[in-house]
Amino acid sequence: MFSSERYTRGMRSAIRSACAAAALALAGCATHYVDGTTKEVSASQFRKPATVQPVQVVFEFQTKGVTNAAATQRLQAQVVQKVKDSGLFSEVDEKPAQGGRLLSLKLNNVVLTDDAFSKGFATGLTFGLAGSQVSDGYICTVSYFGEGQSTPITKIARHAIHTTLGAAKTPGNAEKAANVMEAVTRMTSQIVSTALNDLSLDPAFAGSE
Repeated sequence: MFSSERYTRGMRSAIRSACAAAALALAGCATHYVDGTTKEVSASQFRKPATVQPVQVVFEFQTKGVTNAAATQRLQAQVVQKVKDSGLFSEVDEKPAQGGRLLSLKLNNVVLTDDAFSKGFATGLTFGLAGSQVSDGYICTVSYFGEGQSTPITKIARHAIHTTLGAAKTPGNAEKAANVMEAVTRMTSQIVSTALNDLSLDPAFAGSE
């Protein structure tokens, strides 16, 4: 005898299976590229202040302006080490520093491609016969508060990671990464170094102490 409840359960199972298959298709054919516009800036190029001072570092990764705790934890050590290697400060710690100096770094991930979800879903359904590209933008905001300063010196750097799905063409002016984590790690290093370099070149930073 026909059971409407059994039919409904069967349809739900079929939909879940189709979605899982599409997700696997997408994951298997995704290739990640780090945009080539923003380059790594060596710490040797930074303009060091006449007197280096200790600083507290606070880092936060955001997704569309909302705190992403998991990504923050994943990238925290890399970002803090980047500040240490910059040579712009005598000591770098995540605890309050002598003189109250504070360096805040926020890395915000924003989607650049319109209707990215639908493009990716369509690629999955056609099993790679149609290609598409999704681009994620990243905005790094570095704010430095010197001793007794209530208004920070702020610098902003921008970057992007491009992900191609299916038979999409390789994006121009971009470097291929082995996987998404390599792409994110490389992007983070480049965007933070760019922002720190801009901070070091600001006369207000060099003459703030």
